[in-house]
Amino acid sequence: MPQPAHSFPASPTAVSHIGVLHGAGYVGGALIRLLAAHPAAALHTVTSRTFADQPVGAAHPSLRGQVDHTFTAPDEVAFGSLDALLVAAEHGRSMQVVPGILEDGFDGPIIDLSADFRFRDPAVYPEWFDTAHPAPGLLADAVYGLPEWSDEIGGASLVATPGCYATGITLALAPLAQQDVPFTAHVTALTGASGSGATPSSATHFPDRNGNVRPYKVLGHQHRPEIRQTLGTHVSIDFVPASGPWTRGIWGTAQIEWSKATDPNTVSSWYEEAYADAPCVRCSSDRLPSLQPAVGTPFCDLGWKTDGSTLVVGFALDNLLKGAASQAVQTLNRALDLPETAGLRPEPTPAPAA
Repeated sequence: MPQPAHSFPASPTAVSHIGVLHGAGYVGGALIRLLAAHPAAALHTVTSRTFADQPVGAAHPSLRGQVDHTFTAPDEVAFGSLDALLVAAEHGRSMQVVPGILEDGFDGPIIDLSADFRFRDPAVYPEWFDTAHPAPGLLADAVYGLPEWSDEIGGASLVATPGCYATGITLALAPLAQQDVPFTAHVTALTGASGSGATPSSATHFPDRNGNVRPYKVLGHQHRPEIRQTLGTHVSIDFVPASGPWTRGIWGTAQIEWSKATDPNTVSSWYEEAYADAPCVRCSSDRLPSLQPAVGTPFCDLGWKTDGSTLVVGFALDNLLKGAASQAVQTLNRALDLPETAGLRPEPTPAPAA
């Protein structure tokens, strides 16, 4: 059962040098953009096999004139000059490269954005990802990095950030899971095309995606065991994911089978207590969130509605930010003992005295 975890370190006094491995995809671009504006964590190295020796703008045209970096080949990284690593590789690659980085003595935190270190049980990988894990010994040491519900991120050498669906669903259900009452959640959630990555496929082809909703991996999505690992086995989840006709953002609802009547004030108190000090969760009682206000932000928006017998919890987040890049930076901040929202929310500058 998860327990809330929130920390508010002092203001930073030094700048940490950060490496981004495999930074040419959508999530890599979002990480680069966030680090470019970070007050205490500067992008030092970003790698790409395809774009090695080319400017960052070759893969991310919107960053031309904003980020003055050149992609480095993955085998040419000087790890000794880095304080921390963010790994944005596709599923299956991190488990091949991270063990070697650790064996070579890298002693800064590694924040991995793939599924490669999320599961404690190595048997999950052949069952859900069709591959045996080459470094099962690391799974016990890796910390699952959902900042709102993990108090082990600070000081961890390897942190696995949650999947995008898993982030929204876990944040939506964790305050209920805390009550130690068995329940079933019937979840339907829709994600934008960027959730499929930068490599095009028939599922992301615009004529097929535009104006269409397409369910996929019904009751068999790989985030389902990830969510139950965090919430506990007393929570059952029926999950129907779907592709929505937009680029960014996840919107979903969970209809809860609760064993007794649900008082609206009690439900609100569960969520307000759980997230009172969570800077990247925005709660609204008695109404469900819509998608647009969450897109382009580091927040997961939560809302709930109950008539006493039926409880519905809604969630909305940007899959590239709170579902990936900004959550990784939020985790990085925690790992480096920086303010949790550094580089994620505007820091107002006081007006000079008249």
